[in-house]
Amino acid sequence: MNTIITKVATRDARFPLGTGAGSDAVHRDPIYAYAVTLLESNAGPTGNGLAFTLGEGNDLVCRAAEFYAQRLVGRDIEEVMASFGRLQHEMANEQQFRWLGPHKGVVHLALASVTNACWDLWAKSRGVPLWKLLLDLSPEELVATLDLSYLEDELTQEQALALVRAQWPTRNEREGVLSAGYPGYDTSVGWFNYDDEKVRKNCKKAIASGFTAMKLKVGSSDPERDIRRAHIVREVAGDAARVMLDANQQWTLPQALAICPRLSAMNPFWIEEPTHPDDVLAHKTLAGAIAPVKLALGEHVPNRVIFKNYLQAGCAGFIQVDAVRVAGISEFIAVSLLSKKFDVPVVPHVGDMGQIHQHLVLFNHIGLGHDALFLEHIPHLREKFTHPVKIERGTYLTPQEPGNSSDLKL
Repeated sequence: MNTIITKVATRDARFPLGTGAGSDAVHRDPIYAYAVTLLESNAGPTGNGLAFTLGEGNDLVCRAAEFYAQRLVGRDIEEVMASFGRLQHEMANEQQFRWLGPHKGVVHLALASVTNACWDLWAKSRGVPLWKLLLDLSPEELVATLDLSYLEDELTQEQALALVRAQWPTRNEREGVLSAGYPGYDTSVGWFNYDDEKVRKNCKKAIASGFTAMKLKVGSSDPERDIRRAHIVREVAGDAARVMLDANQQWTLPQALAICPRLSAMNPFWIEEPTHPDDVLAHKTLAGAIAPVKLALGEHVPNRVIFKNYLQAGCAGFIQVDAVRVAGISEFIAVSLLSKKFDVPVVPHVGDMGQIHQHLVLFNHIGLGHDALFLEHIPHLREKFTHPVKIERGTYLTPQEPGNSSDLKL
């Protein structure tokens, strides 16, 4: 039976956190929110797509997503996905919306929501989890779902096919991750509003739960606070643990050049989002100044073109592309392929709380040959999902339910 999209709808889902959870140097009292796209079908399954925001403005993303999704009504999901790269290109360049981007902001977040709903419905219609759908696709079928426009100077369609084909013969060597699980890291030990004692307790709790990597929010008006807290985490976690520092774009370049060398003394695994996400040259300057400590970025990088620029500049040590921030799963895969070409690890930011990304990192590792480094874990919305991620001893267990695991209890 063909799976025909019969009706589309959107939902504005918002979840206040409270108690300091989710806070960073810029967002002191965040409201986690999703612009949800729902694609109902004649065959029963409903495709569920998410884009992540932080409260006000989520309704604007929903309105834009409904505009995009209406063009899918009456279409077979298999036919949609057979040439989804071309369809996504058309939607991203829709003349009434392109001026509002292009390829960024409200309209691009809306495209993420719709794109992710399409992938979810496709996987559900085939009765498989997203990671298996991705691995089952031939290189040609996979690349047909991608819009590679504006990447041609670094990644043509032929080069993308070659990258996927090159990994095909050794995929079975990496399939052990499906039974072993994918390593996670705890990003909740040191939210910005937590006091020093709570950071210390959270670090001990993370270690007891099996995590060997954790992250601290920095970017205080008083640099001494950041330095003190960073050394608390290192002291509790020990020298063998990977400790990441995240400034959430708070510093200017002069500020970053002043504080990052001092933070380097505690041996961070990376320093994340040190300054404005559009300032590629500032990151290049900073990366050169603090090497061998590496920069991680991508939480606020809106599209594959800017990721390309960062990779070309050689200043990104880790790429944190987020499928609920860029134009969904398809653009995530395009950035993963680009990162593979430049031999830079992909460690996603998880605006989806890891629900979709637990599938994508499995595909990145098995299908594209990326290292199985680790995946961010944020537990705060666990009870809101129908099939929440499963973590044991700091490790993501492989999801088995059909779809991309993003169904919310709406």
